Amino acid sequence: MRQLGIAGTWVHEPKVFTDARGAFHEWFREDEFATATGRSLRLAQANYSVSVRGTVRGVHFADVPPGQAKYVSCVRGAVLDVVVDIRVGSPTFGTWEGVRLDDVDHASVFVSEGLGHAFMALTDDATVVYVCSEGYAPAREHAIHPLDPELGIRWPGGYRRLLSDKDAQAPTLAQAKERGLLPAYEDCLALYGEAGGGRAG
Repeated sequence: MRQLGIAGTWVHEPKVFTDARGAFHEWFREDEFATATGRSLRLAQANYSVSVRGTVRGVHFADVPPGQAKYVSCVRGAVLDVVVDIRVGSPTFGTWEGVRLDDVDHASVFVSEGLGHAFMALTDDATVVYVCSEGYAPAREHAIHPLDPELGIRWPGGYRRLLSDKDAQAPTLAQAKERGLLPAYEDCLALYGEAGGGRAG
């Protein structure tokens, strides 16, 4: 696993074994995950999402605590997976990082609690699976507009972007901060420590 520029995010880049029968790779290993992140991944919910080309989902996040950590993979097609640092007080607040996830290299992204997460489908029938540390709880869930110009996510061009009504009506990062919706960096660090190590912060 390789840590990204935003603390609390890692990419798992597995070795893929291929032969005449097809391919095999280890999607997740708890021991390697714990060594890299300094914590364990609690499984509370697993999601399966299929999107048409150009669909943008996110930027989504949950209240901290308890937050919702995610381990994300694309098992069919390709997506641009994006992590946004929305933790007020973080040294990288307001920055984002994108990773291509696809069914060729089979990389996965781990997103710690308190970070914003989004992705854009680069192919039709782009299928994303992700496991979550906490179950979905509507009262704790929030969104930031993925096309917020101040956030400046560089979504690939040449696509007709499709957003849900919820995401299209979501506030900007600045508005979400003004409304007190964003998690505090210090609260996230405390949560990461409880989860089995402070290296996620």
